[in-house]
Amino acid sequence: MRLLNIILIIFFFLTNEIEASSKNQIINNLKKGGNLIFIRHAYAPGGGDPENFDINDCSTQRILSDLGREQSRKIGNFFKENKIPIDLVISSEWCRCKETALIAFDNFETKNFLNSFYSSKFQKNKKTQMKNLKEYINNWSSNKNLILITHYVVISEVLDYAAGSGEIVVSSKNYKKIGNLEINY
Repeated sequence: MRLLNIILIIFFFLTNEIEASSKNQIINNLKKGGNLIFIRHAYAPGGGDPENFDINDCSTQRILSDLGREQSRKIGNFFKENKIPIDLVISSEWCRCKETALIAFDNFETKNFLNSFYSSKFQKNKKTQMKNLKEYINNWSSNKNLILITHYVVISEVLDYAAGSGEIVVSSKNYKKIGNLEINY
């Protein structure tokens, strides 16, 4: 039993060191610039969008909760505290993404290629959106980072990664995942 406790203690300390080291590596990579930073919108309770969804009316959409707003502030603080250079912040046109962008970064633009295609209503847009996103990134060049605030389905499609709410996923310009950071609310 004593041996098991020692093994568990060693395992605990080693995994915490690995996590801290990994986070520091990601931060160092972000400070160098030239990365794509995909951020899934902060916490918005529920799944998908209501049937009466209207892109121009936030009252018809899933929106951030107070926890999601706090998570958005933490995302912005992470970038400020670590002095991560940002070229541009672009967001989906969905209200929960725009609110995440506004709270975390203040200045942003919207691009429809970052919009969700989760529901059957928007599935037809997927191919065009992915083509336009990849063209945009192909033409993007900066020694700073590009932040893309979007949805689970877009991140999953581009990086083959299942991001949680408010999660930061870093990749190279050729979509090779470098790492991820979970920002809890």
